[in-house]
Amino acid sequence: MADKLVIVESPSKSKTISQYLGDDYHVLSSKGHIRDLAIKGKGGLGLELENDFKPQYTVIKNKNKIVKELKKAAKKADEIYLATDPDREGEAISWHLKETLNTKDKPTKRVIFNEITRDRVKEAFDHPRDIDYDLVSSQETRRILDRIIGFKLSKLLQNKIKSKSAGRVQSAALKMIVEREKEIEAFVPDEYWKIKAIFPAFEAELDKIDGEKAELSNEEEAMEVVNNLEDTFTIDKVDTRNRKRQSKLPFTTSAMQQEASTKLNFSSAKTMLIAQRLYEGIELDDETVGLITYMRTDSTRMSDTFINPAMSHIESTYGKEYKGHYKKPKNGSNTQDAHEAIRPTSVEHTPEDVKPYLKRDEYKLYRLIYLRALASLMKAATLESTSLALKNNKYHFKATAQKLVFDGYLKVYDYETVTDQKLPEFSEGESVKHDRIEPTQHFTSPPARFTEAKLIKEMEEVGIGRPSTYSQTISTLKKRKYVSMKSKAFMPTDQGRLTIEKLDEFFAQIISVDYTARMEKVLDEISMGNEDQTKIISSFYHSFIPMVENANKHMEKIAPKFTGETCPKCGHKMVYRQSKYGTFEACSNFPECKYIKQNKEEEKVEPESTGVTCAKCQTGTIVKRVAKSGRNKGNTFYACDNFPKCRNILQYKPTGDTCPECGKLLMKDDDGVVMCQDQKQCGYKE
Repeated sequence: MADKLVIVESPSKSKTISQYLGDDYHVLSSKGHIRDLAIKGKGGLGLELENDFKPQYTVIKNKNKIVKELKKAAKKADEIYLATDPDREGEAISWHLKETLNTKDKPTKRVIFNEITRDRVKEAFDHPRDIDYDLVSSQETRRILDRIIGFKLSKLLQNKIKSKSAGRVQSAALKMIVEREKEIEAFVPDEYWKIKAIFPAFEAELDKIDGEKAELSNEEEAMEVVNNLEDTFTIDKVDTRNRKRQSKLPFTTSAMQQEASTKLNFSSAKTMLIAQRLYEGIELDDETVGLITYMRTDSTRMSDTFINPAMSHIESTYGKEYKGHYKKPKNGSNTQDAHEAIRPTSVEHTPEDVKPYLKRDEYKLYRLIYLRALASLMKAATLESTSLALKNNKYHFKATAQKLVFDGYLKVYDYETVTDQKLPEFSEGESVKHDRIEPTQHFTSPPARFTEAKLIKEMEEVGIGRPSTYSQTISTLKKRKYVSMKSKAFMPTDQGRLTIEKLDEFFAQIISVDYTARMEKVLDEISMGNEDQTKIISSFYHSFIPMVENANKHMEKIAPKFTGETCPKCGHKMVYRQSKYGTFEACSNFPECKYIKQNKEEEKVEPESTGVTCAKCQTGTIVKRVAKSGRNKGNTFYACDNFPKCRNILQYKPTGDTCPECGKLLMKDDDGVVMCQDQKQCGYKE
C-alpha cells in the first residue's frame, strides 16, 4: 500500500490523476458526499437548536462501504491529500472526509487544481494547504438554511395543498416563472402601423415625421401618411461608417449553459454532465487528460498559461492581424472564489485533433468552449454600416445595410454570422421613385416566457443561486411538476401557481428574489470570514418559525375532490386522495371508515422487449414495464423477464453495452446521458 493517500469525489477523476502521480500515491474516490445532516432532533432538522444550531451529521445511506474502505486506506497511509473540487462544495466534502476518517494523527492537506492536467496537478501537490474553514462554514450555512426551509415548508405544503416541496432558490425561481405568466395573461396588445417604401433595389421604412419619431397607432393615421406621399423621394443623407463587433468573454457556467441551450439545443443538466466528463478526463493516445478547466465558475479570468500560447497559436494559424488582447474581467461582487473561466486546458488540443476521442455531444460542447475562449483573444470584427435617409415632404424614411470588412474573431467563432446587405449608390439630393407604398398593421407582443437559457440568465442577473445550483433548480421544478414546457419555454402548472400563491400569502419575504439574492451575498461574506454563521442561522430561524406556525394555523387546507360515488360500507361520499404511491379513491369519512376502492385488475399487456440480454442472469431479456403499485406507480422502468428468479431492474432503457467500471448494464436517460445502472455503488457516467 502506498504511503500517500489521495481522495477525490469522482471515479473518473481518480483514474485521471492517478496517472500523474508516482507509485507512492494511492488515489481513491468518495463518489461524492459521504455524509449529510442527520434527520433527527426537533423537526428532523439534524440541528441542536439549543446548542447554537450545531449540526449533527450522519454517513449517507449506501456510503458505509465506501467510508469503511477509505478509513482502512487512511489508517495505512502516512499522509492524506484531499483533492476534491475547487469550490465551496468541494471544500465541504474535504472537511467531511477529514472529520469522518478522523485523520488528526497524521498530516492531512487540501489540494486544489482548476484543471486536471499533469503540470497543474503536480504543481498543486507541491503546494498543498489547510482546509479553508470559512468556505466550509459558508457551504454548511447554505445546507442548514436549505434544510430548515425545505423541511418546514415542504411538510406544510404537502399537508395543506399537496405540493411536494419548496426551497429558498427553487421557490424564488418558480415565482419568477409564475410572475412572468401573469404578465403575459394581463398583457393588452397595442396596435401600431409601419409604412415601407418599396424601391427597385431596396426598401426604406418610415422613421420620422417633422423630425419626431414616427408613431402611428391606427389605420387612419397610416393612410394619412400614404395619401400625403409623392411619387418621388429625395436622398437626404448617405452615411457610411465602420463599426466594431467585439468578441464575447470566455464562458462562465451560466454563459456556457445559455449558449449550449441556444446553439446546441442542450438542456442545462446535459451541458453540465458533459462538461464534468471533459473536466475530469478524456483518454487520448498517450494519457488521460482533462480537456477543460473547472466547469462551475462565475469568473471570466484566464491565466497566462493559456493566454500566451493561445496568442501564439492565433498569430501562427490565422495571422498577426487577428491577434487581439486579453480583456481583463470586471467581475461583480457575486463572483464566487478565484476560479478561471471555462476554457480548454491546452490550445494544442484543437477540437479536430481530439474529435476521434470524443462522443458526438462531447465534441460539440468542447468545440463551443474551445472556440469561445480562443475568439475572446482575437481582434474585433469590422462591419461597414451604411445608412440611407430619404425625404418626402415632412416624412423621413430610412434604409440600412451592412457588410463584413474584416472577420476578426468570426474567423473561428462560426456560431455568429454576418449577412452582407447592399444598397445602391446614391448622391445626396438625388431623386428616386418608389414602386409602391406598403402600410402594415402590427400589435405589441407580451413578454416572452422563460426558456432554460433565459431563466438561467435572469437568475444570474438578479443574484439568486450559484453556478452549481442553476441546473439542479431547473431539474427540481420539472420533477415536482411545478412547470411544463411549451415550445421549449416554461409554463407554470396549476400546482406551481397554487404553490406560489400560498407561499406569497404566508412567506412573501422568504421566497422573494431580493431576499434570496441578499442571502447569497451573506453566504459570500461568511466565506470571506466577515459574517458569523451562528448569528445568521439563529436570526433566520427565529424569524422564520413564527411564519410557519402562522401558516399552519391559517393556511386553508384543500378539500379532496368527490368521485361521484358513495362508500359501500358507510354511505359517505367517496373522494380522491393522494399518497406517495399516487392517487386513490377512499371514503371521506376517514378515519372512522377506512374503506379504499380497489382498482379493477388491469388488462394484461405483453411487455415490450428491448432485445438486450440481462447482464445479471445472462438468460433473460430486458423488457419495458409500467409500475402498477408502490411509490413509482405509473412510471416506466426496465426489468428482466425472468422475474421473480432474476430481479435485475433498470430505471432507463438499456443501451446493450456494459459498464467499463463494474460490468453491469449501461442505460440512457431522457437527456441522452449514458450511465451505469448502479448509480449508488458504481456511479459511472459517460
